[in-house]
Amino acid sequence: MSIVNNEIREYLTSLYGKNLERKYEEFTRKKPSIYLRVNSLKTNKLDLINSLKKQYGVICKEIENIPNALKVIEGEKIVGKTLQHVTGKFYIQGLSSMIPPLVLFPASDDKVLDLCAAPGSKTTQLGEMMNNTGTLIANEIKQNRVGTLVYNIDRINLVNTAVTHNRGELLSRYFQGYFDKILVDAPCSGLGIIHKKDEVNDWWSLERAESLGELQFRLLTAAIKMAKVGGEIVYSTCTLTPEENEIVLSKILERYPVEVSQIKLPVESHPGLTEYKGLNLNPSLSLARRILPWENDSDGFFIIKLIKTDVTNFSERVKARINSQVLSPNSQKLKSYLLNIYEDFGIDKSVMNKFKFTLNDNNIFFINKNFDIDNLDIFHRFGVRFGKVDKHGNTILHTQAAEILEKYIIRNIYELKSLNELKTYIEGGTIKDVVIQGRQCVVKYNGNILGTAAITKTGLKSRFPRAKRTQNILLCLRTL
Repeated sequence: MSIVNNEIREYLTSLYGKNLERKYEEFTRKKPSIYLRVNSLKTNKLDLINSLKKQYGVICKEIENIPNALKVIEGEKIVGKTLQHVTGKFYIQGLSSMIPPLVLFPASDDKVLDLCAAPGSKTTQLGEMMNNTGTLIANEIKQNRVGTLVYNIDRINLVNTAVTHNRGELLSRYFQGYFDKILVDAPCSGLGIIHKKDEVNDWWSLERAESLGELQFRLLTAAIKMAKVGGEIVYSTCTLTPEENEIVLSKILERYPVEVSQIKLPVESHPGLTEYKGLNLNPSLSLARRILPWENDSDGFFIIKLIKTDVTNFSERVKARINSQVLSPNSQKLKSYLLNIYEDFGIDKSVMNKFKFTLNDNNIFFINKNFDIDNLDIFHRFGVRFGKVDKHGNTILHTQAAEILEKYIIRNIYELKSLNELKTYIEGGTIKDVVIQGRQCVVKYNGNILGTAAITKTGLKSRFPRAKRTQNILLCLRTL
């Protein structure tokens, strides 16, 4: 619950008038609502609603007109600690934050860029909308946020996504006229999220907003250069300032071959400004939409869609090395490493033709075969973990791969029999006195794969990922 400082109060009053400023201030004093986005790759709304209620007493309701959106009615404090959360059945995400990907609306075979991606809410939503196929690149400049982005991509089980760690405004040196669709959810001053981030009161100033506007202009310029002619760019911010929205867009429309596309949002919204402080802005900005937080019980947002209408001038392109770094499952180098996977889990060999692979220091990663780029030089992470080759030349299947390949695994499956076994597995322990033939198995709970385990003389040694293991997980609050 936030108290708006005087500088912000005066700014909002000058922008919207005293009446609307008071409405926002009243809104910021209320407890923020919690929304979930259901991961359609792993579950559906009804199953998630029922499992959260049965296992934890968490009550959710569906949100009209926004696919896969739920509002938490009871259990807000524990929903992020549930097993369903840590295993990627849903993503905790602001309702307004779900709308920019819906406006971009990527197809399964599109080449898509999320230019400012961390922590990954919109990246994972885009990946789900693409049915885990196509080419999705998620870029993040800040090193301390890349890890969170990768964690969420893994948790949601995206196998159509690669991560770059680069300055967004420089990425156009690598991708010139390449992408079908680009999301620029730009860094901003956060004036639309004061109700859930008190720290906005500490950092916000008009000077900071204007400075961010310069960065946003550079990011949007780079996005335009990276889009194909006819490609679509959605620009969004979680701030209410024209200095970071309409002023930036008006300059862009003056200088670059883009036009504004009309959009319709599934929540109440208002047209973009075409005049501000006596300055006449591009009249097509009326097609942009501004979401006011108190009207939708969510974050304030600005959203606009641009269409690239002509070619753009490029700076000198960085020539990436042509290096055969991506392997097919039938390549001589990889073929032997996959043999024991077929044997251990009964996976048909043809399944692996859906993917392509990379091998680095005995670590195998994989990505959907339709991912368009084979050169790996610019990527921080390419695809997700498939497994690791041990000293005997056998591949140890990773939990991420087990989850992605779940429907193809027919052998060496162990269903946890109690909450005690679940607790042991989640904590990385050994489930004793379990006899299964082989070297490794997958572990299920309530019919869903949680991960993998090593088969030892004493039982099943958990390989539940350490990154998930360190989360604060409640196993159950109700008798099942």
